[in-house]
Amino acid sequence: MVFLPFTTHARSQTCFVVSIHSGDTLTARCGDAANAGAWRRVRLQGIDAPKPGQPFAEQARQKMHDMVRLKPADVDCDAPASRDSEFICRVMVAPDSAPNGPRTLDAGLALLTVGLARWQPAHAQRLSPQERGQYEFAEVEAKARRAGFWKDAQPARP
Repeated sequence: MVFLPFTTHARSQTCFVVSIHSGDTLTARCGDAANAGAWRRVRLQGIDAPKPGQPFAEQARQKMHDMVRLKPADVDCDAPASRDSEFICRVMVAPDSAPNGPRTLDAGLALLTVGLARWQPAHAQRLSPQERGQYEFAEVEAKARRAGFWKDAQPARP
């Protein structure tokens, strides 16, 4: 599989999520039928989820899988974040309650809400001040409810 970069003029693309690596990292196929081989490694913007081997890693990966795998997604990305051409992106999908409706479910915000990710403002450049407030509030609320990894007295940092 060859990973191709987003073109410099493309900010948002429609992609199809093909695999989930962890709660905050996935692979998507982006572009139209003529560009069917454009694979992207995507890291969700504004969050950090447990990595494989850490507590709650499998729950975070499974939640992401259930939300986005094999679904079309609107993927809005910054420049590559790392040496492996991984992009920091906001990923929006249609919620399960309206699978043919608009893509209004923010996968990163949803993971924060259930307590399976931490808010990372340094990785949220594309979010508006209002959206940044929503992400921060989602983490605070998850902590207060002791949801996900916030059940632990001292949750491990992803």
